[in-house]
Amino acid sequence: MSESELSRIVKLRQIDARPMRIEADAEERAALAERFGIVSVERLAADVTLEREGEEVAVSGRLEANIVQTCGISGEDFPVRIDEPIALRFVPEVARSVPDEEIELEESELDEIEYSGDAFDLGEAVAQSLGLAIDPYATGPNADVARKEAGILEEGAAGPLAEALRALKKD
Repeated sequence: MSESELSRIVKLRQIDARPMRIEADAEERAALAERFGIVSVERLAADVTLEREGEEVAVSGRLEANIVQTCGISGEDFPVRIDEPIALRFVPEVARSVPDEEIELEESELDEIEYSGDAFDLGEAVAQSLGLAIDPYATGPNADVARKEAGILEEGAAGPLAEALRALKKD
């Protein structure tokens, strides 16, 4: 059913209101780090509650992770802590009359994941939530030093207006 690095298949008939914990093991964390192009995933856990509403399943809870990313400025690895809410719904797959047609989604539909059959992959949803929580432009603690050493000016420190402002400060 799923080829996810963090596959956790949930069958509809097994859903109850008890909280669930999804935690990635070392192999899963290494595969996720490779998938998302980061140095490592040190820890990944999600505590969620599933509420079935007919064929739809509402998922709410919290995702916590410790990852290591590489700073795009200094090239140094640095730790990042992620603590994000999870709120999504699994909905039955619907046949689309025109598969390539562009459709408009309502705000309430943005966090819907379609599934087919009698089960869905909650682990993959957690993995996707992690991917969305990773800041692709995160900079490490030494980024400003690396910018200065490379002669890169801060945003707003270049251009004609910046030069005019510097000239005024000198006077």
